[in-house]
Amino acid sequence: MKMSAWRYLWRARDIRRKLLITLGIMVLYRLAAHVPVPGVNRAALAALLEGGGAAGTLVGILDLLSGGTVSNFSVLAMGVYPYITAQIILQLLVPVIPALKQKMEDDPREGQQWMERWTYILAVPMAALQAVSQIRIFGSFAGTPIIPTFGFSGGAILPSLAIIFSMTAGTMFAIWLGELISEYGIRNQGLSLLIFAGIVARIPQNLARLLTGPNPALLLTFILVLLALIIFVIVIVQQGQRNVPVMYPGRRVGRRMSMPVKGSLPLRVNMAGMIPLIFAQSLLTFPAIIASFFVTSETPWVANLAISMQNVFGGNSNWYWLIYFLFVVGFTFFYTDVLFAQQNYGENLKRAGAQIPGVSKGEPTQRYLTRVLRRITLPGALFLGAVAVIPFLVSLVVPLGNQSGILLVSASGLLIVVGVVRDLFFNIDAELKLHGYDEKLLVR
Repeated sequence: MKMSAWRYLWRARDIRRKLLITLGIMVLYRLAAHVPVPGVNRAALAALLEGGGAAGTLVGILDLLSGGTVSNFSVLAMGVYPYITAQIILQLLVPVIPALKQKMEDDPREGQQWMERWTYILAVPMAALQAVSQIRIFGSFAGTPIIPTFGFSGGAILPSLAIIFSMTAGTMFAIWLGELISEYGIRNQGLSLLIFAGIVARIPQNLARLLTGPNPALLLTFILVLLALIIFVIVIVQQGQRNVPVMYPGRRVGRRMSMPVKGSLPLRVNMAGMIPLIFAQSLLTFPAIIASFFVTSETPWVANLAISMQNVFGGNSNWYWLIYFLFVVGFTFFYTDVLFAQQNYGENLKRAGAQIPGVSKGEPTQRYLTRVLRRITLPGALFLGAVAVIPFLVSLVVPLGNQSGILLVSASGLLIVVGVVRDLFFNIDAELKLHGYDEKLLVR
């Protein structure tokens, strides 16, 4: 008697254990997401979220990506994004610092362990810095301190340090939960599943707000249509690739030599994934953090410049979205080039004796592939840039007021959700085949 793949998932003890562990850790993460930071001014935070405008849209984006932890100002308000930022920084430093590049090339396994160890170390100061930036930027948006006891003067130093330590500890706790999922649950998907859980957990609450707002039927229809269109485009772009033809040498079997084998090297349109959106947003917060220290300067032009920088780079100006779009497009090209250079396909194909027809082996192959990749990266970069600014663009066309944050489900959040669901499908399919189930993963 044949069983469907889903029934087999539950009947296979090992797979069932991994799924239950994953589900249990995700529930624990969602429970911890409701632990607030001490001393939060909830009235000011609620007014900021409901205020609309560029600042309200930006805070709504952060709130949805964090699964509602920003609206609670939970100890998990930063999620696992400081770890992702630290990982990106180290990846970008490898081709820049010759010693790191040599270390990764000499022993890739040891180099990977070194990278993971220093990513954890760097995530700690990144989390502390992001905690300070969130508190200060949100306070400037709201016009009143989000945490009245936060500051670095007088008797506020110890309470402020306690707040920073608690938020940093919350981030490291989330990272630890993600690593537990990758080790004991669904492999290599711990952090992405935590981000996925946060986004999905926020959807019902946002839809409830939408239905209680003005013109719910019209807005719901509009969002569902936009949702379907963006999912369609996301799937097309994420699955898009250019297959470069490659000729592999024949193999000797006994006294015979087989014919050369024609294969292909797939180059993805969006190799960078969601990383440019996260890193561009992190980079844009640094000028606002620096400006926040000079807002109270006694020199008038310094204070005015700091206020202007805080408004622009803090999301309180329409210019923020243009800069955000340009950052995402530019960083997509840069990050894709860095990743592709590290993979060094030209040298790897040369070692395997393979060759692209009409292209010399080695460095010319690498240059040719880089040129092809840059051409196909252009639509992927523009797509990511459009995804980043969709909430702002739609709010210009449709008067959504404080409902504009819901549109993120149709943009950046959907990009993560679709990618995680796709990877989860392939991961479960691989587990089924590993346990002897050969049929396709179908629900019957």
